[in-house]
Amino acid sequence: MTTPERPGQFPYTRGIHPEMYRQRLWTMRQYAGFGTAEESNRRYRYLLSQGISGLSIAFDLPTQMGMDSDHPLASGEVGRVGVAICSLADMERLLDQIRLDRVTTSMTINSTAAILLALYVLVAKRHGADTRKLSGTIQNDILKEYIARGTYIYPPRPAMRIITDVFAYTSAELPEWNPISISGYHIREAGSTATQEVAFTLANAIAYIEAARRAGLNIDAFAPRLSFFFNAHNDFLEEIAKFRAARRLYASVMKERFGATNPKSMMLRFHTQTAGSTLTAQQPDVNMVRVALQALSAVLGGTQSLHTNSRDEALGLPTEEAARLAIRTQQIIAYETGVTKVADPIGGSIVIEDLTATIERGARDYIDRIDMMGGTLAAIENGFIPGEIQSAAYEYQQAVEQGEKIVVGVNRFQQEENESASVFRIDPELEVRQIERLREVRASRNAARVDECLTAIEAAARGSDNLMPKILDACEAFATVGEISDRMRKVFGEYSAV
Repeated sequence: MTTPERPGQFPYTRGIHPEMYRQRLWTMRQYAGFGTAEESNRRYRYLLSQGISGLSIAFDLPTQMGMDSDHPLASGEVGRVGVAICSLADMERLLDQIRLDRVTTSMTINSTAAILLALYVLVAKRHGADTRKLSGTIQNDILKEYIARGTYIYPPRPAMRIITDVFAYTSAELPEWNPISISGYHIREAGSTATQEVAFTLANAIAYIEAARRAGLNIDAFAPRLSFFFNAHNDFLEEIAKFRAARRLYASVMKERFGATNPKSMMLRFHTQTAGSTLTAQQPDVNMVRVALQALSAVLGGTQSLHTNSRDEALGLPTEEAARLAIRTQQIIAYETGVTKVADPIGGSIVIEDLTATIERGARDYIDRIDMMGGTLAAIENGFIPGEIQSAAYEYQQAVEQGEKIVVGVNRFQQEENESASVFRIDPELEVRQIERLREVRASRNAARVDECLTAIEAAARGSDNLMPKILDACEAFATVGEISDRMRKVFGEYSAV
């Protein structure tokens, strides 16, 4: 009789650590960022005082798209869905009085990830931190932007070059830092099924790994720092099985396809966020129940890090009260439910095992089809992956509209909304102040030094030198996110979806 697999053993179906949460709880994060750096800094320090163990930074759309706050297209978007960061001065204000050597930081940023990482490293140095001990993650997952989200700048192939430059830089200089968080979250938010979320996320991972190997990186040198980001959706048992299937399939891919020998290269480590797309504006307090169950599925599925959405996010940015309750949801799961006393509480469940195998088979089939097309980039460019997600999203919406899929408070159990919920609002004057400070930075810096650094970035982009040292120099000279992005636009061009 075969000895049953245990937690911490290849292929890690039951978890990547033998003791799981009995040894260490997951990192409790709360995704936040809005307005100016000072406003966001106050929220981060509040959240830290309430018990979160890791920062999670949201950036506004101009920052994500490589535009400064005074760019014409940034008007009305500055600080709206995240914090506005234009230069080192902003990043210093954002992280004021936060010990970066004592907290892990996740930055949800993709097209401009290399620039924001450089700014973070420079602030850490100014704080006196040992940068080799900095711990955290940049999302840096550009492929899912072409698939599901849309905040891309450059065409896919030069964008992949920037990512592999970040891989090489972090391997040498930031050994505790995760250079990418390969994201299934946004794929699921765009309407994919659980199986598609696993398949397309791992297909993206394969593309990144292949690009890194072509750039000369050794698989066991960078793979241990790859991380993932998944969605915790509503189907409780399916979600638990999804996380297990993803771990098992990834371990197999790393060992059999890429020849990894370091066990850490085969361990799928992931952050989870509860599903924003499931939150309803109708009866928003009901969202607390959804979030609690989704968070519990992530914990039972073995997540390493977790963000719980706030009940009011279908209406606007979270209020402090709602964010505090979201944190308390994680803390109750961790300290009151007892689920952390067992490494794998649902191991051996016939239903879970069957669902895990079904999702794994379906994801393998998708990856095989993508391979036959020539890989992930080809499957994006020919519209296969976006088309599959769009079809799944359409089928789900049809099921909701026809009443086959019940959404409490939306198509069943509706009630008249008598009271309007308290909604967090951004002060419109914050945009004015942000632009004034940006102009002050430009007026006070050494313009000749900035131009020299930007020219060096352009030259590196035209050649093969790693871009990160050049970006660090430019950021230290107070070049802006928009200026650095524009120099790379000049070389790489901009991507336009057909």
